[in-house]
Amino acid sequence: MKSQIPGVYTAFHKDRTIYYRASLTYRGKHISLGSFDNADDAHQAYLLAAALLKDSSVTLNQYDAGSQLSFQKWVCLLNFRDNGIYFSSPIYIRPKFFYYYFSPSDFYIFDSEDLFYYSSRKISRRGGHCFVADYGMQVNIMSRYGIKNYAVEGRDYRFINGNRQDMRYENIEIINRYNGVSAVINGQKTRYRVKIHVKGNLTVGVYDSEIEAAVAYNKAIDLLKKAGVDKNYTPNYMDGISPAAYADLYSSIKISPGVRNYRCE
Repeated sequence: MKSQIPGVYTAFHKDRTIYYRASLTYRGKHISLGSFDNADDAHQAYLLAAALLKDSSVTLNQYDAGSQLSFQKWVCLLNFRDNGIYFSSPIYIRPKFFYYYFSPSDFYIFDSEDLFYYSSRKISRRGGHCFVADYGMQVNIMSRYGIKNYAVEGRDYRFINGNRQDMRYENIEIINRYNGVSAVINGQKTRYRVKIHVKGNLTVGVYDSEIEAAVAYNKAIDLLKKAGVDKNYTPNYMDGISPAAYADLYSSIKISPGVRNYRCE
C-alpha cells in the first residue's frame, strides 16, 4: 500500500504489525531499497538512493556506514548509474573486469567473462572458503579455476601478482592439478612426486611428467584396494589422453614396493 510519503509503502507482517518498504524507479527499472521499522527511515533511504543515482560525483569510497542503505545497495545503485545495468549482486563493472564487493575494502576482482555467472549468484563465506548456490548445490568458487577444496595455496596454486582478491584467470597459476601429485623443482628440472594416504602418507614414486604421476596415483589406488584398503579415494581424470595411451602408461608405470606390497593389518 503506497503511503503519502514519496517512495514509501506500508506493509504488514503475518501478525499484522506494520512496517515500511522503500523503492524507486530509475530508467524504467523498479528498485527495492529494503524494509524499515518506521516511515522516516524508509523515506530517507528513498531520498539517498535518488541522490546517488543523480549525482555522478559520489563514489563508493564515500559510503557512510550510518546511512539507511547497505553498502551492497550503494554498489548496485552506483553501477546502475554509471554502467546502465542493474544487478542485485554487489557488482561494479570496469572495462575488462568487475568488482564483487563485500565491504569498501573487501572485494574480489573477476574477469568480464564471469559477469553472467556472478550477477545471478550470491557469494557466501564459510570456513575460509567462498561458495555460490548452483543448481541447489554449494559450489566452491575456486573450482572454476580447477582448484580442489583441499588444495593449499603456494603448494597447489598461487596468485601470480600476490593479490588473493584478484580472481582473474591470468592471475591464478595451478601448480598441482592432480590428486596426490606435487611438483618437485630441482634446478631447472621439474619432476612430480606422488603420495597416497592410508594410515599415513605412502610414497608412490617420482615421475617425469604430470600425466605419468596422475596415472601412477590411479594405479596405486587399484593396488591398495586389491590389498583390502577400504577407503574412498578419488582417481585422477585426465583430458587429452586416449584410452589406449592411458592403458600403455598404466601398465608400464612403476609403483614403489611400499604401495605394491602393502598389506592391511
